[in-house]
This record gives sequence, C-alpha cells and structure tokens, in this order.
Amino acid sequence: MPSDDSRTPFKDLDKDLGRIGSVEFAAQTVGRPLVAPAIAFAFIALAAAIASLFSGLTHTPLLIVVAAAMSAYMGLNIGANDVANNMGPAVGARVMTMGGALVLAAVSETAGALLAGGDVVGTLAEGIIAPDSVASPRLFIIAMMAGLVSSAVWVNIATFLGAPVSTTHSVVGGVLGAGLVAAGASAINWPMLGAIAASWMVSPLAGGAVAALILAFLEWRIVRKDDIIAAARVWVPASVGLMAGAFTTYIALRGLPRVVPISFLAAASAGVAAGLAAALASVPLVRRRAAGLENRKRALKTLFGLPLIIAAALLSFAHGANDVANAVGPLAAIVQVAMAGNVSADVALPFWVLILGAAGISLGLFLFGPRLIRMVGEEITKLNPVRGFCIALATAITVITASGLGIPVSTTHIAVGGVFGVGFYREWAEERRAKDKAPKEGDGEKKSKRQPAEERRRRRLVRRSHVLTIFAAWVITVPATALLSAALFVIINALD
Repeated sequence: MPSDDSRTPFKDLDKDLGRIGSVEFAAQTVGRPLVAPAIAFAFIALAAAIASLFSGLTHTPLLIVVAAAMSAYMGLNIGANDVANNMGPAVGARVMTMGGALVLAAVSETAGALLAGGDVVGTLAEGIIAPDSVASPRLFIIAMMAGLVSSAVWVNIATFLGAPVSTTHSVVGGVLGAGLVAAGASAINWPMLGAIAASWMVSPLAGGAVAALILAFLEWRIVRKDDIIAAARVWVPASVGLMAGAFTTYIALRGLPRVVPISFLAAASAGVAAGLAAALASVPLVRRRAAGLENRKRALKTLFGLPLIIAAALLSFAHGANDVANAVGPLAAIVQVAMAGNVSADVALPFWVLILGAAGISLGLFLFGPRLIRMVGEEITKLNPVRGFCIALATAITVITASGLGIPVSTTHIAVGGVFGVGFYREWAEERRAKDKAPKEGDGEKKSKRQPAEERRRRRLVRRSHVLTIFAAWVITVPATALLSAALFVIINALD
C-alpha cells in the first residue's frame, strides 16, 4: 500500500490548479460587468471615426466628430431606458423571453428609425428655442452640444437608478438650459414649455386611466364570465381589431408625416379600415386557437399572447420612428450649421446620422436594456397577457387622442402610467371584492373574512417605492438637464 508521501506531489498539483481556477473565476467575475461598457465605448469610438469621414465637408471637423460621439452615447442611453416601456409588459406577462424581446425590439426599432425616421427634424428641439435668436453659428453649435451631452448624461443616471424617463423631455431640458444662457429668456417658447410641463401629469394619468378602463371591460366581458372561452371567441377578435386600428393610426401620425404628409382624419380612416379587416381576419384564428382549451383564466395566455407580442413590436417600430430624432437631432443641427455656416429652423437629417442613431438605440437595448425591462414588466406590479395587452393598447389610444387634440404627451409616461393604472385598478377591485365578502348588519356572530388594514397594506399590488422614484425622476428631468446644460455651455464657451 503506497504511503502518503507518494501522493504529495499530486496534492500540491491539485492545490496549484485550484488556485489557478480561483484566479480565473475571480477574473471572470470582475471582468464580466465591464464587457458591456467596453462594447459601448468601442461603438462611440466607431461613431466618431465614421463622422470623421464626413467632417471634411464642414468648417469645424473636430466638433462634428465630438458631436457624433455624444449622439452615439445618447442613442445607447435611449435604447437602455426608453425601449423598456415597449417590451416590459410582454416580458412581465411571460409571453416572451428576454432574449426574444431584445431581438424583436432591436429589429422593430431599427426598421422604424430607417423606414419612417424621416428626412427632416421639424422645428428645432420641438420649438423650445428660436434658432434665429442665437447670436452666431458658433454659439448655436455650443448650445446644441451642451444640450446633447446633458440629456445623455441624465438619461444614463436615470437608467442607473432604475427610473424610466422621457428622452424627449431630457432633450428639451438640455436645449432649454443652453438656450437661456446663449440667447436669453426671450428666445424661449414659454407656452410650449408650459404645455410640456403639463404633460408630466396628463400623460401618466391618462395612460393609467385608459389602461384601467380597458382592463375593467375585459374582466367584465371575458375574465369574470362562467364560460371564458366562449366570451373570448367574441371579444378577443374585437380587441385585436381595436389594437390594429389604434396602431395603424398611431404609426401613421407618428411616423408617416416625416415621409409623406397625412392628416389626422386620413390616419383615423386608415385605422378604422385596418381595425375592421384585422377583427374579421382574427375570428377564425381565435376559434382555432381556442379549440380544446380548458375553461380557465390560464387559457387567455394563449389567446392574448400573440396580440401582445405584435403590439410590443408595433410600439417599438413607432418609437424608433419618433425618438431617433432625440439621439441625432442635435447632431443633425450641428452638421447643418457647420456645413452651411448659418442657423436654420428646418434641419436636414443625413442618412449616415440616421443609421448612427438606429444602431445606437439597438445596441444600447442589447447591452443595458434588460434591467429596466424587468423593472417595468415585473417589479412595479404583476402582469399577465391580458394586463400587458391593456397597457400596450392604452398607450396607442392615449397618444392618438392627444395628437388629435394637439396636446404634447410623453410615450414613456403614458406606458409606465398604464402599468401603474392596471396595478391600482387591481388593488381597487380586490378591495371592493373584500368589502362584498364582509358580513352585513344582522349576520349574527359570523366573522368577517376581510383582512385587517395592516395586512392589506402589506399585500398591496403596486410597489409604492417605484411610484415615488419614477415620479421624482419625471419631475426633475427638465430642471436637471437644463441646469447641467447651462453649466456645460458656460464651460465649453470659456474653453473654446
């Protein structure tokens, strides 16, 4: 029998291999969180390199390179923050995996940006500042640069804190702060700014109210029925038709005006036609999918799952068409001023700038999006396919209504407000059902099944901490980006 001494070299070898394995594991643990930032930094550098190929056509090539890098940074942050509102409900309802949601969102966002992102960024920064009020092209470029950097930094901070914020409001705040310093208070369109401030309250309240109403209707007509499958055969096609009509109108209003002019009446007419066609086409499909399903609420996941996925894709398409300008609008303005040597309200959007924005949004979604997708879809309130469908449909309906009334609203605020709306509606419905179960006067010694108030508070269906965090981030978005932008303008102007 061999002695213990004969195995000593192998014991030492095992110990050495164990140490090496521990070092490799530690290196992987430390290095893994750095992979996404490293890829993001490489993309920003690539954007700067691409911009350098076009900067020779301008009078200030270095500024174009720096602005392109900052636009790439902004695009990454939009992808990390804003897209969560579109995909969060589908992931939270368990009708899509995180990987599937990321791929679908990236394809839809890119398609929306490239196909309907348009050739013109309308009035600069949503009409917040009059371009002709800026004293010189140099000051204008510095103001746009300060606004771009401040809005990107703020969205990055909000993403780190887990708060979905409006990138449009961030850009508006950035341009506002720099514009105040560059041109004074007289250059600011204060009525437009007041309307944007009002939308902080209107957007989430409207989105939440519409989502709650849709959920209440579907629970009344489908979920609470004795024969859920029979009710679903009637109302799921109607819901799909309403969704198709709403999103057709939504995309026509938010995307097509940048390609071909379209009136609200024409967009609404197209929506009605698309809705009727979709409702009729979905009747046999719903009947086929409903065949053999058990008469249980769980069956609704099969019937509402696909409509929710389609709704999420359409929301992402419309978002890419609309919000790509937030990433590249200031860059387009800087490029035009640098090439033409003058300031204009209508800003042409070069195609390479559009591609840069679309790529940044998609890459930011892949690298940093999952955290906020989980927060919106899983951590505010519990979602299922019916509730997720209500949120997506409410977002489209609310935006359409606001567009028709000429009210500026935030898609981000509406979508997150919809999540809050279905959660608070469920709390209200549970409370009402608990009151109905409580003993009436004259029931004798029958004890109430209603839980104590303390226990009901503990089992609330909406996390109040997220409500406070998100609302606080919304309120301070414009002031925070405005202050940061004003400070950056002063610094850049002093250094230039």
